[in-house]
Amino acid sequence: MTIEQLAGGLDTVWVVLTAAMILLMEGGFALLEAGFVRQKNAVSIIMKVFVDITFGALIFFAFGFAFMYGKDAGGLIGTSGFLLNGDLSHIQYMISHETYWLFQCAFVIAVISIVSGAVAERINFKAYILYTIAMTGLIYPIAGHWVWGIGGWLGKLGMIDFAGSAVIHALGGFSALAATIVIGPRIGKFNTDGSANIVPPSNLPLASVGAFILWFGWFGFNSGSTLSAANFYEAIGHIAVTTMLAASAGGATCILFTMLRYRKSDPPMVINGALAGLVGITAGCAYVSDVAAILIGAICGVAMVFATEALERRGIDDPVGAFAVHGISGSIGTLAVGLFAIPEFTAKFGLDTAGLLYGGGWQLLGAQALGLVVVSAWGFGLTWLALKAIAAIVPVRVTADEELVGLDVGIHGVPAYSQEDDFIDLSKMIGK
Repeated sequence: MTIEQLAGGLDTVWVVLTAAMILLMEGGFALLEAGFVRQKNAVSIIMKVFVDITFGALIFFAFGFAFMYGKDAGGLIGTSGFLLNGDLSHIQYMISHETYWLFQCAFVIAVISIVSGAVAERINFKAYILYTIAMTGLIYPIAGHWVWGIGGWLGKLGMIDFAGSAVIHALGGFSALAATIVIGPRIGKFNTDGSANIVPPSNLPLASVGAFILWFGWFGFNSGSTLSAANFYEAIGHIAVTTMLAASAGGATCILFTMLRYRKSDPPMVINGALAGLVGITAGCAYVSDVAAILIGAICGVAMVFATEALERRGIDDPVGAFAVHGISGSIGTLAVGLFAIPEFTAKFGLDTAGLLYGGGWQLLGAQALGLVVVSAWGFGLTWLALKAIAAIVPVRVTADEELVGLDVGIHGVPAYSQEDDFIDLSKMIGK
């Protein structure tokens, strides 16, 4: 066996394992969102996650991957790789095209899961399936091609986004914002005078476990984006450290900030603070220093609190804080690359660029800002249009009766939790 074969085998194992870590994040999304929403809607959360994984994978295999990573056409869209067939010779890594697809498939599933939480407790299940097809097949792949596709126009302008603060999180966050506006707030969330009512989470321990699973999966999310263990073994450790520090800074900052602001440490905010730090470091995890990672995480944690409050003041109902965590923190993280990217670090990945504070001038920051605006506007605008189009086919929102009784029973016909007496009664009915 040659050195090249050993390296290829190592890279394949590395990418498959990190893809599996990212797919495990769906369990984190499921637990986090189920814990944040009311008990009567827990099953509906799980069902949406299953839609994300199943429909998302199939659609991305059929044509989403081709639009994102296929042979470039004018910097706008890929044109090969449908059903993983056709000309993909431009994708040149030590791993197979199928292995590459698996890793990228895990990413697209994460994008749609961001929107899932924002529309929890009131979206029509059929409409959600249709929107999942639109997001995984068109909205995300086309925007992704602009930045990550070989020949994409934003990539050519110099935008860099190592693991997706913009391509995944800002896109998903602004898509979530559009979805919450189109679908409207939950019944009873806001009073006639515009003031907001608190909808208590059903299970904060469950949400916390979900956050820990997401945190774990993020090491695969960021470190796995090297796509090679053989070539970037030194960078992998640095990426893992910046990921850890940013998440810790986001959570710690929220603990202290909510103690000062509310005179008590707010658990949902702290959970989202750690996630905000993770989102913020995703773009620059390979390019910035450890100290910069702490600063990015801390800023994202505080910004997330203010963004959550701002949405409620404007009558926008986001049950899990998807926009505040992903949209705002993704934006901060994307811009932070333009400030803090270190030339020695970017050079390891074949990039001749640096942040403003490291002698790179305004070029990278300008490219990051332009890319952020374009990707965010694309996600917001296309989600708005997609949901309006879907509304012409099926209702986007459940009926008031279904919402009040809960989507678990109203849509899926089964509650998340049953009492022991329910089983006793059922056994008696079977006996008869």
